[in-house]
Amino acid sequence: MPSLVTETPAAAPQAALEHFRRRLSLETDCWDVHESLRRGLPDFVLLDVRGRAAYAKAHVPGAVSLPHRDIDERRLAAWPAETVFVTYCAGPHCNGADRGALALAALGRPVKIMIGGMTGWADEGLPFASGTETGT
Repeated sequence: MPSLVTETPAAAPQAALEHFRRRLSLETDCWDVHESLRRGLPDFVLLDVRGRAAYAKAHVPGAVSLPHRDIDERRLAAWPAETVFVTYCAGPHCNGADRGALALAALGRPVKIMIGGMTGWADEGLPFASGTETGT
């Protein structure tokens, strides 16, 4: 009798390869974002897509405040079309990062989500910034 884990057979390795490659093309995690920023190698723009009051209270250092409801061509004009954006929100219980990513993709912009959001950042023990400065 199979376990609850193997009751549904694992995918074929090729299917798993395609699935996880695709997933990593859409997501990144807090540690990878932190290390890229710490090393001074951010080849992306980190967007905090929560409301401005939440951003002012606490945010990921280096993040730009751009609430998902405010994402439009005019606000994105400051960045070249090939700029990769990484969105985050409060955490796994929040769909703001998805909403922001959807808006960016609809405008033809490359985008990933930082899984975990603020909750994941805190779980990793990473520092927060506060204030209304909107990053770089």
